[in-house]
Amino acid sequence: MEDVSLAALWWAVIFSGFYHGINPGMGWPLAVSAALMERRPWAMAKALGMLALGHFLAMIGILLPFSLMIFLVERETEIRFGAGLIVVTMGVYLLINRKHPKILARIHPARLALWSFLAAMAHGAGLMLVPIYLGICGLLEPGNVAASGHAAAQSLMSNDILTALTVATVHTLAMTVAGSLSAVIVYHWLGLKFISRSWFNLDTAWAVSLILVGMFGMWSAYSGH
Repeated sequence: MEDVSLAALWWAVIFSGFYHGINPGMGWPLAVSAALMERRPWAMAKALGMLALGHFLAMIGILLPFSLMIFLVERETEIRFGAGLIVVTMGVYLLINRKHPKILARIHPARLALWSFLAAMAHGAGLMLVPIYLGICGLLEPGNVAASGHAAAQSLMSNDILTALTVATVHTLAMTVAGSLSAVIVYHWLGLKFISRSWFNLDTAWAVSLILVGMFGMWSAYSGH
């Protein structure tokens, strides 16, 4: 049963990456714009690479602090519940405040990695991964660590840091694949006008998804999953 739960959590990491990737707010229209302005497809690949780097750094920036806390095994439930509550709060905030952060409009278009990092932070993309990540850590932890002392705590912390890096990498790869496909389709066939005419607004869906993920994280923490 634990193997099924662990597989489901890893699929959640992948699907959340796809979800982030197709969201224009994560930057793939900027890659299309770069290719159109420079009139060469290679510019799109370069821009997508910078966006992926920024997104990965944002995921690590959120996950690493939790990887340093999760070794406090006796507080695991409280940590996971608190993380879920933070995610829910972020979702509610985004539902109330529909304005996009002004700082994103002040960053030079050439600094795509920085833009991607700040966009992911501002939209709570990394927070969405936290309940999933903590659930993976909980399933990967040894069963008896309470009496193992500092050596066990250090081992747990090292394993959780590696897990954080793996989660961020898998998620960013999925995000990059989805964003790249969206960018290529728009660049070669649909054109930028398609985004303004046909693309639905994901702001509300994004906020609601944060709330749902946070609530799931709180429920799984107290149900022992």
